[in-house]
Amino acid sequence: MAFRFQMTMTAMTLAALGTLATGAAVAADAPPLVRQINNGNWLSQTEAESLRDELFYQRAVHAYMTMLPALNTIGMRDGSEAVFGKGYDVLPIWKDRMDSRTWVPTPNADVIYSMSYLDLKKDGPLVVAAPPNVIGMFTDFFQRTITDVGLIGPDRARGGLYLLLPPDYTGEIPQGYFAFKSSTYNVLLFFRTIMKKGTNGPDPGPAVALAEQTRVYPLWAAEKDLKPMQFPNASGRRINMMYPVDSSFWSKLKEFVDYEPASAIDPELSGVLASIGIVKGQPFKPTGKQPQLLQKAVETAPKMILAQRQLGRPDGRDRYYKDRQYLNTWASGTSEWLQEGYTDITQRSSYFQIAFSSASAMVMRTLDAGSKYPFTLKDANGSFLTGSNVYRLHLPPNPPAKLFWAVTAYNITDGTMTEAPQQLPSINAFNDVATNSDGSVDLWFGPQKPAEVPESNWIQTVSGRNFLVALRLYGTGVEFFDQTWKPDDVVKVR
Repeated sequence: MAFRFQMTMTAMTLAALGTLATGAAVAADAPPLVRQINNGNWLSQTEAESLRDELFYQRAVHAYMTMLPALNTIGMRDGSEAVFGKGYDVLPIWKDRMDSRTWVPTPNADVIYSMSYLDLKKDGPLVVAAPPNVIGMFTDFFQRTITDVGLIGPDRARGGLYLLLPPDYTGEIPQGYFAFKSSTYNVLLFFRTIMKKGTNGPDPGPAVALAEQTRVYPLWAAEKDLKPMQFPNASGRRINMMYPVDSSFWSKLKEFVDYEPASAIDPELSGVLASIGIVKGQPFKPTGKQPQLLQKAVETAPKMILAQRQLGRPDGRDRYYKDRQYLNTWASGTSEWLQEGYTDITQRSSYFQIAFSSASAMVMRTLDAGSKYPFTLKDANGSFLTGSNVYRLHLPPNPPAKLFWAVTAYNITDGTMTEAPQQLPSINAFNDVATNSDGSVDLWFGPQKPAEVPESNWIQTVSGRNFLVALRLYGTGVEFFDQTWKPDDVVKVR
C-alpha cells in the first residue's frame, strides 16, 4: 500500500509538472491580450482599485475640458445675478465701459457691453427687440451660436424682433420674427454697441442709449403684464463672473445637467458624465476617493489646458502670419472649432479658458462688417511677455478697421484684464492717442510709464506676471485678409 501510495503521489506530481509546462507553452501561443494582461488572470485587488481610480480621474479631466464652455457661461450668469438679480427684464449694461474690476474672460473695454441670461424653461418663448447697429449674438449655454445679431445677423444692423424658442417647443411659430430654437433652456444674450468719438476720447453715451432700447418679454404675455426693463450700471463694481475653480465646478455642472433637457448633451458625453456620477435626475454622491479625485481634476485640468497653450500647436495653423507672433484663437477653423473632418477639442478648451462667446461674425472673413482678434503671447524674439518689462507695439498707418481698432492687455491664465492702478488696460481708435507723422501709432506696455511716453499711449502691466496683448479690428478691411497691412510684433525695450 505504501509503495502504491508513493507511486500515485509521484504520478500526480509529474502530471502537475506536465500541466505547468504545458501551461507555459500555451501562454506563449496565447492571444495577445492574454499575454499582455497578467497571463490571462485577474489583477491584484490593489492594482484593480488603483486603475479604477485613475480612470475616474481621467474621465473627470475629460469632463472638465468638454464642459468648460457651459461652466464658463454659468459662472458669468451666477456672478451677474448675485449682484443685479435675475429675470428676463434685467439687462446689466457697463455704461462707463468695462474695466479690470469685472472678472470675466477677455472682455472688450472698447465697446459697451450688455449681457443677460434668459430662461426659456421658466418664461417660455421670449421675444428680444434688438436695437439697430448692435454687434451681438444669442448662444445656448454651451456657447453654441443660436444666431448673430446685427450686420452679420438676419436684421442686417436694422434691428428687429428675435423669437427664442425652448428646445422642446412644438407649437406654432408666429410670423414677423427672426425665430430660432435653442438647444438649452438657458440662453446668453450678448450685445455690444459702439461708442462715438468724444472731445477727449470715447463717448459711451450714445452707445448706452442704444443698448437701453433693448426689450425682452414673453411671447404670450399681455402687454399690461410685462415687467419694465431694468438696466443697472455694471461699471466700477467688483463682479466675479468667472467659472468655478473648486469642487463647486461639479455641483454646478450637476445642476445644469438636471435642469436642461437630455437632448442638450450628446449620449457619449452624457456617458462620460455618468462615469463620474453625474446622471440627470439621480443623486450625485461621490464616495471613497472620488471627492479627492474630482478635486485633483479641477486643479490639474486647467494646468493641462494652459500647458497646451504655452507649448503651442505643432501644426502652426493658429499663426496669423509666417513672420509674426500673432495667433488666431480659432486656429483658422470655424466659430464651432470645426477643422476638416473633426472638432478641434483642444483648441476649443484653450479658447474657453480665457474667452467667452463665439459667433460666425468673429471668424468669417467678412469685409467691413465682421471683426478679427489677432493676439500675441510673445515678443518679437519669441519670449513670453512679462509685466516686469517695458515693450513697444508699432501699428502701421491706416489699420483696416472700418469701425475702430483697440489694443488690450490680459492675464494669460483666465483672460481677465490685467489689474493695476490703471484699471482700464486698453487703448482704442477713439482715444486721444499720440500718432507719428506718418499716421502710425506706438503703444507702450510696462509697470511704470516710460518718461518719454505720453499717458494716452501707455498700458500698465503687473510686475512679475505674464500677460498677452490682443488687437481688435472691428469692420475688418481687405488689407488685413490679404496681409498688406500687418501689426508689428511687440518689441522688448528694456
